[in-house]
Amino acid sequence: MSREFEGKKLLILGGNPETVPLVEIANDMGIKTIVSSGRHTDAAKKLAWKSYDVDGMDVAGLIALAREEQVDGILVGVADILVPSYCKVCEALGLPCYATQQIVDVFAFKDVFKATCERYGVHGIPEYYLDAEVKREDLDKIVYPVMVKPVDNGGGVGMTVAYNEEELVEGVKKALNASNKKRFIVEKYMQCDDMGMYYTFKDGYCSASCIYDRYTTDEQPGLSRVCLGGTYPSKHLDEYFERMHANAVRMFKEIGIKNGVLMLSGFYENGEFYVYDTGFRLQGEAPHLLMKAIHGFDQREMLIRFALTGSEGDVDLKTDDDTRLRGKWAATLWFLLKQGKIAKIIGLDEIDKDERVVANIQRLHEGDEVLPEWIGNEKQVLTRMYLVCNSKMELADALKYYMNTVKVLDEEGDNLLLKGFDVNKALELK
Repeated sequence: MSREFEGKKLLILGGNPETVPLVEIANDMGIKTIVSSGRHTDAAKKLAWKSYDVDGMDVAGLIALAREEQVDGILVGVADILVPSYCKVCEALGLPCYATQQIVDVFAFKDVFKATCERYGVHGIPEYYLDAEVKREDLDKIVYPVMVKPVDNGGGVGMTVAYNEEELVEGVKKALNASNKKRFIVEKYMQCDDMGMYYTFKDGYCSASCIYDRYTTDEQPGLSRVCLGGTYPSKHLDEYFERMHANAVRMFKEIGIKNGVLMLSGFYENGEFYVYDTGFRLQGEAPHLLMKAIHGFDQREMLIRFALTGSEGDVDLKTDDDTRLRGKWAATLWFLLKQGKIAKIIGLDEIDKDERVVANIQRLHEGDEVLPEWIGNEKQVLTRMYLVCNSKMELADALKYYMNTVKVLDEEGDNLLLKGFDVNKALELK
């Protein structure tokens, strides 16, 4: 790996487990990584050259820290909520930033993002009007079930599926408590195919790096449907390019995106695509790990290089990127845990010998406890496994093997794992 940035200082905002791979790659490049977040125990801090407990929302504190350390660049980790801070700190210090205030204004809040999408023919989920006063005339117009969520949080935090009025009212309180802006939205609860559309931008060129199908758990009624994994490429890829892709690209161009990576999360139902979320940063799902394994370029390196130089380097997306994955089949496999203390993990010790497993990002370990408030969001994820195979059948066999092999037991010997997704249905196998 190139060490041309040896000794340069990079301030990374946020220290959650999903940010760990970003810190690791920067370390490998010889960069002095500085991780700052409000939690002293955050995982990414353990690997950084230095770490600070300045909260990612404390813009003035971050600016002071960056000046004190004389950093050469700043980059946001895997946290949507920190993108506005990232933009403001970079602007104050005159450092490269792939976001602009115009872009932040669109992507930082779900309601603004949704309204912007509609202007470009990128449809959002049907929505019901309701405000914090929860007026009777508005409640009477709602058809259940619905999803209640804060406009400025992600990962399932503050989200509730409501099947009746009582659950809706409680869901509003939960969403408001999880929203810095004290705003929320109420949408139709979609029960259909879930998808991810992952884009890479370089010098104004937009490339659809992967379109994939996502699968979520239905074992936790009333809570956000946490992801169980995804398979690549999507069974709806061709139809997405026919119906939605051009509109999305036009929107990205007109709001000014030139560099960076962006995820659109959406549903497919009866021939229509409905976008429900976005993230203008590296994703916790980490499709970039599959992209590196298949295409050879690393989006983390591109973003780090941009933070230090204002350029993403010499990657040519027109030739180096391929939505169809060069004929490969890939998947992410998430293992979700119930509430309880992890006493024993079985089946993860052999993955280093399996060439099909290109990465494994483990969040929790033996001795850790899954808390009640973690259920229904991504904190209940034990690990995310990344698989690349040469055929659909090989991928199906690999997924089934690990779903049957990995086990997590509590102190009484009871199973803590939720069920995985239906591989045959996901890959349309008989």
